[in-house]
Amino acid sequence: MPGTRSGERSVKTPPADAQATAVLIEWTASGDSPLNAAGLDLRGADLSDADLTEGLFTESVLRDVNLSGSDLYRSHLEGAELEGANLSGATLVKAVLDESSLTGANLDRADLGSVEAWAVDARGASFRSAKLDGAGLLDVKLQGADLSNASVQRTSFQVFMDEQTTVLGLTGTVFGPAHVTEGSELRAITGADLEAWLNSRGAHVQVLPPLRGYGQ
Repeated sequence: MPGTRSGERSVKTPPADAQATAVLIEWTASGDSPLNAAGLDLRGADLSDADLTEGLFTESVLRDVNLSGSDLYRSHLEGAELEGANLSGATLVKAVLDESSLTGANLDRADLGSVEAWAVDARGASFRSAKLDGAGLLDVKLQGADLSNASVQRTSFQVFMDEQTTVLGLTGTVFGPAHVTEGSELRAITGADLEAWLNSRGAHVQVLPPLRGYGQ
């Protein structure tokens, strides 16, 4: 259950940066206070299975960091650099990812329920079997991303996709519009057109009518 602090309050491998290491050491001994790693360089760290509930990672450098299985419930990752990070099986329920970079990141089987993601660059990221139920994906770049067998339920899906975006087995309901690039043409599609675009590529998705006063 997200937010129950079921993970470990430990660091398997410290980052290369001395300041970041000192902050993590203090955090492991601090009891129940959330980790404040805002602006720190955490490259080289292994934070897999860690309890990072409500952690502050605003503008942190987390490139290639191992966060698999970690609990990031309600964490703040605005502007974080997560390129190539391993977030497989992580819990990101109600996390805030606005303006972060997830290019090439692994989010397979991650739970991103009700996540806030505005202007996120997730090109080439893997979301295979991830849960995106209730997520707000607004101006999210998903060109070349893999959403195979991911779930969406009443998900705001205002994303950018291209012919390399994989949606095979994507199931559920979404709100558009989305933007798709086909050849040199970028076009906005919603409703039946978006539904046809996704489902012709192996998805099983229903596009819902826009909420009143939203997306008009």
